Amino acid sequence: MKVLVIGSGAREHALVRALTLDPTVAAVIAAPGNPGTDALALTEPVDATDPQAVVELARRHAVDLVVVGPEAPLVAGVADALREAGFRCFGPDADAARLEGSKAYAKEVMAAAEVPTAMARVCADEDELAQALDTFGPPFVVKDDGLAAGKGVVVTEDRAVAMEHGLACLAKGDDARVVIEEFLDGPEASLFCICDGTTVVPLDLAQDFKRIFDGDEGPNTGGMGAYSPLTWAPEGLVDDVVARVAQPVVDEMARRGTPFVGVLYVGLALTSRGPRVIEFNVRFGDPETQSVLARLESPLAVLLGAAADGRLDAHDPLRWSPQSAVTVVIAAEGYPAAPVTGVAIDGLEDLAAGELAEHVHVLHAGTAIDDDEAQLVSAGGRVLSVVALGDDLVQARERAYEAVEQIGLDGGHHRTDIALRAARGEIRA
Repeated sequence: MKVLVIGSGAREHALVRALTLDPTVAAVIAAPGNPGTDALALTEPVDATDPQAVVELARRHAVDLVVVGPEAPLVAGVADALREAGFRCFGPDADAARLEGSKAYAKEVMAAAEVPTAMARVCADEDELAQALDTFGPPFVVKDDGLAAGKGVVVTEDRAVAMEHGLACLAKGDDARVVIEEFLDGPEASLFCICDGTTVVPLDLAQDFKRIFDGDEGPNTGGMGAYSPLTWAPEGLVDDVVARVAQPVVDEMARRGTPFVGVLYVGLALTSRGPRVIEFNVRFGDPETQSVLARLESPLAVLLGAAADGRLDAHDPLRWSPQSAVTVVIAAEGYPAAPVTGVAIDGLEDLAAGELAEHVHVLHAGTAIDDDEAQLVSAGGRVLSVVALGDDLVQARERAYEAVEQIGLDGGHHRTDIALRAARGEIRA
């Protein structure tokens, strides 16, 4: 099988890595890819949000399966164009991708499918925004209705900050909207559900860390780390979420004539009233994917191909490593507000040749090659994902942070508490 992976981040690097380990895969093409995927697969330049450019690339390489990583190409209709051209594609059509492209639409679908979620109001002007904030009260949860690369949500006790973010969302255009929600208590969890339009196959649970600083302080980011599995999760949680959330949503999307084929990412709050949906995404989450795929032992291409073909009901049960995986993101100086790019990265070659290499791998997110110096440099806010496996979270954390200390990036920073509370047994659902 020849597989084309669309995207350029650490999530796509994780997908490429897992696909190259699949014995059914003969070749992987990453487009546009990054310096990390370039070491594993053929890397091709492409505008990932240009449906026809992606189709032409798929034709040129005569690929057997296309896996679309990021949300923007899906909302732009890349999956639609690929299917129309006769390619097997893992990723939802543009209509189905509205589950992430519009939080208001996702709330509408959840209501129709009777999915447990936070109460919310969709606001189209300043008066509606002010009234909604006063109705729900602090902590205020303010969400950009459209795509925001994981950084469109503000949770704050400060009404002025909430109002400022809401107005910034409304200022994006005449049709811009902002969603105000009730605050959900309890620990959060992420569940990726592989869907073929009818059948749902869940992966294992993960938890990510959105805030920039230790102790969940500071602004939201695209994600500063993650771990899997969730040893503290209630027994039967995955089955419950599939039965009460994922399957009803897939059924509702099919009823609407927009079958959902791809990853339904269910962001959950495990509240005192039971699991509640925080958000849906329509692609693998980043950085949770890095930890989840590090533990998946079933062939990834076979799983995604079965979803693309509508054959998940015949897929064998998934096999998982009993080990724990911890991912720590190394971010550039100034991230998330104004990341500094072009900074040299070193230590990766020594790390790959050292004792930790058996248990640790590094995935590229925001990197590039400086042509003048032939040097790997930072090229984005989140620069690298360091992924470690261990017999438990304690060992996986130790290995991940030992590896982080061997990587040089002037001004770079990372959280030091990824999976710490879980490793200490301090999380209760």
